[in-house]
Amino acid sequence: MGRKKKKPLIKEILIEKLAAEGKAIARVDEKVLFVTNVVPGDIVDVQVRSVRKKFMEGEPVFFHKYSDLRVEPFCEHFGICGGCKWQNIPYNEQLKLKQQEVIDNLTRLGHLDLPEVEPIVPSELTDHYRNKLEFSFSAKRYLTLEELNDKSIIKTPALGFHVPRFFDKVVDINNCYLQKAPSNEIRKCIRKYVEENEVSHYNLNTQEGFLRNLIIRTSSTGEIMVIMSFAHEDIEIREALLNHIYTNFPEITSLMYVINEKANDTIGDQDILVFKGRDHIFEEMEGLKFKIGPKSFYQTNSEQAFNLYKKTREFAQLTGNEIVYDLYTGTGTIANFIAKKAKKVIGVEYVPEAIEDAKVNSEINDINNTLFFAGDMKDVLNDEFINEHGKADVMIVDPPRAGMHADVVATILRAEPKRVVYVSCNSATQARDVDMMQEFYDVKRVQAVDMFPHTHHIENIVLLERK
Repeated sequence: MGRKKKKPLIKEILIEKLAAEGKAIARVDEKVLFVTNVVPGDIVDVQVRSVRKKFMEGEPVFFHKYSDLRVEPFCEHFGICGGCKWQNIPYNEQLKLKQQEVIDNLTRLGHLDLPEVEPIVPSELTDHYRNKLEFSFSAKRYLTLEELNDKSIIKTPALGFHVPRFFDKVVDINNCYLQKAPSNEIRKCIRKYVEENEVSHYNLNTQEGFLRNLIIRTSSTGEIMVIMSFAHEDIEIREALLNHIYTNFPEITSLMYVINEKANDTIGDQDILVFKGRDHIFEEMEGLKFKIGPKSFYQTNSEQAFNLYKKTREFAQLTGNEIVYDLYTGTGTIANFIAKKAKKVIGVEYVPEAIEDAKVNSEINDINNTLFFAGDMKDVLNDEFINEHGKADVMIVDPPRAGMHADVVATILRAEPKRVVYVSCNSATQARDVDMMQEFYDVKRVQAVDMFPHTHHIENIVLLERK
């Protein structure tokens, strides 16, 4: 068997611009080179890791010149945990890059003729803006190359975030700037207790150990939910830890736990049990209350979600006489938010638990012009369904990153709503879907909303009007 061909080291290459998913672009003999952890204007040596027919991928190994764009990251874990990859770029520059990505995707991938794109809506909070974080326990913390070469370093357990591209490597987090107090304080209290009491952390390779995950949710109403995930049941150790958490943080609204014996960390299919308090917390937006359970989806930037939904409602141009379909409704946040401006709102969502939350959210806000249905979108949203519940004047769609199934797009086109408001967390798949609709619809407005400062992620709203 022949040796694998050694990947090239490309020296002193200029990073030209940022691309999708936070990667940057350089060019080598007319071939595109995608590089991680760099900023436009950097001049670097790049170790190529992957060579494809039309492009290469690599990572920087030496910086000859740092870009003038760079600023000093404020987090000690920057560059390792991967959570805020753009901390080294000024926020105003981040906004420009995100807006340009939206334009590029819609024009190049979607082949769309765009009206003048409206200025991106910045996030007022650029740190401590998330209302939900999930941390992982690990029997051995991730060590940098420098630490690996230092024989005095002890391989202690970790409670933190996964290193990008490595399922089994967890960075032990000291302070995280993504979530407001008492998030850091709760995590540090737990870490101190389990280390002092030698409670075993989960080994992601051998799948042994007791402590798996910690989820902390906070809300704009000041309520707190904490969920501990254990790999197996041990009543004595579990109750001692949970009592310790509640004793130190009696302000916790909902303290819950789950026994997850599966190989993966997902808990959507598990029973999540209450230890202290309620099984939910409440969010509030424009006077409306939203019940958030342990499995509920809610936009993770509460303040900016309000701006996103206001723009969505504005694009819908509701007068009070419209039948509105809210597709991929989740827990009915958009549906309930716009209901007072519509004649009837019909929400459809794949997850049955989310639909039950949506119904509850209508009930607790005395909203009686909503209907919610659970099922696969391409199966539920058919011609018979539309004939039964009425032809939509407006359709609002907010699909997952993968975008809409082609059957759903086809049904929307047959339904012929006057307007489609497309909310997306992935403007590339949004562009693909809108491209399938442009024979019958014109793009009238485009509005990006930054939900996640210091990351490459961007939400985008497109208003389509029937020709």
